[in-house]
Amino acid sequence: MNTYEKVLAELERLYPDARPALRYRSAYELLVAVILSAQCTDERVNRVTEILFREHGTPEGMLRLSQEELEKYIFSCGLYRSKAAHILSATRDIVERFGGEVPSDMKRLRSLAGVGQKTANVVYSVAFGGDAIAVDTHVFRVSNRLGLAHAETPPKTEEQLKAAIPQEDWSKAHHWLIYHGRQVCHSQKPDCANCTLAPDCEYFLKRHSEG
Repeated sequence: MNTYEKVLAELERLYPDARPALRYRSAYELLVAVILSAQCTDERVNRVTEILFREHGTPEGMLRLSQEELEKYIFSCGLYRSKAAHILSATRDIVERFGGEVPSDMKRLRSLAGVGQKTANVVYSVAFGGDAIAVDTHVFRVSNRLGLAHAETPPKTEEQLKAAIPQEDWSKAHHWLIYHGRQVCHSQKPDCANCTLAPDCEYFLKRHSEG
């Protein structure tokens, strides 16, 4: 078993039930929640969408809101002006181009206004069961620390992870890496002393060798 396989096997052992923390009832609600999650905690997004989705959890319901009205709902998520604009633009596309249904393939998801690679990857993977790796801040940090990737940007990280991880594990690995980033491999103070991946972690080994 090579180092990549050991790391992935341990991540699977640690987080066998890893799943999305965002709460949603449809592909559309997931899409909105993912847009809102940029630079915002999932806990905060869930509190916001619990209220927002009561009356506006469908494309038709969302379009009853003006941008200013939507901004008031999502203000606490940060970047609320751009997020409101992206949500409404994507929603109009869904209604006008796709009959009110979120498209289920990557190409058409990416064609939605305001939907980037990470958002499309999450929706494609979680809502439609596709094979994808969405690189958020946790995935970027943890995968590069572990040595699963050696990249300076999220797109390059995604490319390298896809090359290193079997395709059938892409979606699961995405969630494993997020869980590890939240619970152990924190941004400022990673808990290396209690990390079972430390013996195979490039970040830890480098720090240890430097004293």
